[in-house]
Amino acid sequence: MHAMQYTFTLPADYPMDVIRQRVARTGHLLDDWPGLGLKAYLIREREKDGSPVNQYAPFYLWHTVEGMNSFLWEGAFQRPTDDFGRPAVRQWTGLAYEEGGVAGTPARRAVLRRRPVPEGAPLSETAADAVRETGRLAAGDGALLAAAVVDTGRWELVHFSLHAGDVPDGAEGEVFQVLHSSEPGRALLPRGRQW
Repeated sequence: MHAMQYTFTLPADYPMDVIRQRVARTGHLLDDWPGLGLKAYLIREREKDGSPVNQYAPFYLWHTVEGMNSFLWEGAFQRPTDDFGRPAVRQWTGLAYEEGGVAGTPARRAVLRRRPVPEGAPLSETAADAVRETGRLAAGDGALLAAAVVDTGRWELVHFSLHAGDVPDGAEGEVFQVLHSSEPGRALLPRGRQW
């Protein structure tokens, strides 16, 4: 499993309904994309859910590298690049993935929590902790799924979770609204530990 995200931080007075309309018009285009496990069309709005910014920030879970590369290099990624400029595309390697108790329910919220891999900590313990945390997040009330991914260039660990309702109390991280979810290969995402 591979994860990918790019973000477009928009002006404070940007009408976020433009993004909503864009996703309503084009979100279905990835509903059958080969190699894609899940794309969550995410936004944050300034002064909502604690967000300091307006942001469009799609998050992807891929079950094949070929699908991810096809998306980036064969034209689909060109559309948002043409409209908003070319963003940095972050990529992570999968550590764990679990389905939640309400899998199949439409997603309303997502939480993305980033933290550094502690310097000097045994990597095997860090990875095992990430797997356990993924299971804990997936078992939470209203959870659709949870994933743990790592960027070994920055030694950054990311936990991503989707929720059917409001974010659970005590959830840590950036909270996003989910406008649409394309899930052509979600059943192909490997569950559990990724090694």
